[in-house]
Amino acid sequence: MNDKIISLICGIIFGIGLVISGMTNPEKVIGFLSITHNWDASLIFVMSGAIITAGPFFYFFKNKELSALGDKINLPIKQNIDKKLIIGSSLFGIGWGLVGLCPGPAISALATFDPITLVFLISMAAGVLVKKNTIK
Repeated sequence: MNDKIISLICGIIFGIGLVISGMTNPEKVIGFLSITHNWDASLIFVMSGAIITAGPFFYFFKNKELSALGDKINLPIKQNIDKKLIIGSSLFGIGWGLVGLCPGPAISALATFDPITLVFLISMAAGVLVKKNTIK
């Protein structure tokens, strides 16, 4: 139960950071992706802040097997690029570019009750369910 509470607190902090940085605003993200018209570089600073914050932890704890709470750490070990990875990342990128949302900011943006966000999350959930039901 303790790990669930810590996960909830981390999620809330993450969501607050997304709201403060403006990354729940699809226009801001699309402004970053549109390099030919009124380019908005603020997403670079958000990404840089995340990398600077998380990077050292991944480096120093990459060989640990247990978290501070005693849970097993399961980092991805697959390193080859296959067709599934290319298709999945392409779909993610296309969706991000068309709508200006990815899963984290979309969940944080639920508080705005924006219809685009709701459609995005319903579509994302449907995609997860379809994928989950096709895995055998």
